[in-house]
Amino acid sequence: MEININCDLGEKSKHHSNKHDPDLLEIVNSANVACGYHAGDDESMNQVVQISKKNGVSIGAHPSFNDPENFGRQRMNIPPNEVRQLIIDQYEILQKIAQDHGENVTHIKPHGALNNMACEDIDLATILAKAINEINKDLIYLVPTGSKMEEAAKRLNMRIACEIFADRNYEDDGNLVSRKKPHALITDPEEAKKHVLNMVKNQSLNCHSGKQIPCEIDSVCIHGDNESSLSTAKSIRENLIENGLQLKPLNQMKKFI
Repeated sequence: MEININCDLGEKSKHHSNKHDPDLLEIVNSANVACGYHAGDDESMNQVVQISKKNGVSIGAHPSFNDPENFGRQRMNIPPNEVRQLIIDQYEILQKIAQDHGENVTHIKPHGALNNMACEDIDLATILAKAINEINKDLIYLVPTGSKMEEAAKRLNMRIACEIFADRNYEDDGNLVSRKKPHALITDPEEAKKHVLNMVKNQSLNCHSGKQIPCEIDSVCIHGDNESSLSTAKSIRENLIENGLQLKPLNQMKKFI
């Protein structure tokens, strides 16, 4: 069985250091790269692309609301045409840098509040899916499993990778526990690796209550902005390999070849 580990990277900002990026890029299979709208700049994008190329890590755009002040985590209501343009512009920024290194952006994963809102709102999810499909039908769309984003993308017959979060707890409706709640994050690497293996093997979400929700799982997201992200990433990678999972970049998984 194949599985992918992805991580949000290049998120240099006043909110977050990218000092662990080179180490994380030796562990993960796919990088979701901040394109300057919530975090990151040309220097950080170049760094992630360069190291990703060296390590055989596939490159994805991580588009966000244009809101560096709030790290893209503040919900915003903007017109559909502006949402569409956000996705296209940020893809193009990263694609140009990737091409300078002889690489291509092969997947897209929205960030923060934009992603959370689209998980719940089929209209917004459809706007995002159509924008990505318009850019390039070969792009892989990395979406939270069981979300409205998955539903909208399937309607357009897109190339979809469904992800779970290694370091986040789930509510009984399949949504992530709000970061405002004390049990939102899983910071113990031992707990995270068991959480992930159980979900991947069973193809189901583990809810905080103990409930399990059947779903598709292609990828495991490890956030790079937690203090324990590096040890969590190592622990999860080793545990998946020890249990017979094959780790692959998104664009090299059998379902996309």
